[in-house]
Amino acid sequence: MAREVHFDEEGVLLNLTGATGFFALKFKLKMPYSTIKSVYVDYFDAPPWMLRMPGTSLSALHIFEGSFKYADEWYFLSYESRVPLLIMELEGHDKYRYVIFQVDNPTGVASEIRKRIREAQEMGDGRSV
Repeated sequence: MAREVHFDEEGVLLNLTGATGFFALKFKLKMPYSTIKSVYVDYFDAPPWMLRMPGTSLSALHIFEGSFKYADEWYFLSYESRVPLLIMELEGHDKYRYVIFQVDNPTGVASEIRKRIREAQEMGDGRSV
């Protein structure tokens, strides 16, 4: 798959490789743990009136790559079929409100992200004492 999820002490890094990055016009996206409000796995159908800014979309084939704007909120979409997707709602991110992407084992990745968020929160609480 052309998407890889990496973790470091500060957050989640989504790497897009090959044609996926080319069509998304972005090869890396960083999401600090402190900005991740929720993580879940579900189906997502992009509204047909979503504005592509910049990116690639072939809605009939369920292919969306890049930045999109809808209802005055920014979305980063990266998927090429109608399958369960990893959906992250962000709060306080530099640009995006939602990051929605296709990845192998989305349930396992979502679980790992939640675990890392808890660990980061515990470390933050420990430092403030």
